[in-house]
Amino acid sequence: INLMCMRNSLERGLGAGLLTGAGAVLGDGTFAVIAAFGITAVSAAISAYIGWLQAVGGIALVVIGIKTLLTTPDAGARAPAAGERVSLVGTTYFLTVTNPATMFGFVAIFGSVGNLALEPGDYAGTAVLVAAVMVGSLLWWLALSWSVSLFRHKFDARLLRLVNIGSGLIIAAFGAVVLARLPGFTVWSG
Repeated sequence: INLMCMRNSLERGLGAGLLTGAGAVLGDGTFAVIAAFGITAVSAAISAYIGWLQAVGGIALVVIGIKTLLTTPDAGARAPAAGERVSLVGTTYFLTVTNPATMFGFVAIFGSVGNLALEPGDYAGTAVLVAAVMVGSLLWWLALSWSVSLFRHKFDARLLRLVNIGSGLIIAAFGAVVLARLPGFTVWSG
């Protein structure tokens, strides 16, 4: 998602980078709510379907990587239109919530820190903790998008194409690694 945010910030500006990060903020917020409020049924469902979540997330990464690799960027690209904004946010939200490691990370962090910071039944305190997670995530995406967009004017179409090739290969490779780590998956037999 960091690569997608940087690429979108370079090609389409600060707004596109922020929209890309916004999906991750919402995904982080979703997991923070689940972890902080102790919704064990959702955690159990994620555990039960971890293989499917990894498969869907891995396939999505491979597809996004190939699409990025094959896309010819426009150095003078306009800001995203309304439908494109929804797509930018939705794609990163989907990738965030199909990453079981993110969920289990939140459960581990909230399980250790949350018990120290919150009293049982302290819903206001829990809501503040969830909001803090989301604000922290938003600040990360703002800093990344802003710092990368500062260099946008230095990138011509050829350099943006190289960024697309590199990030597309890396994103697809991450997807392939996720798929290769699925239980029962083997590249070759014998």
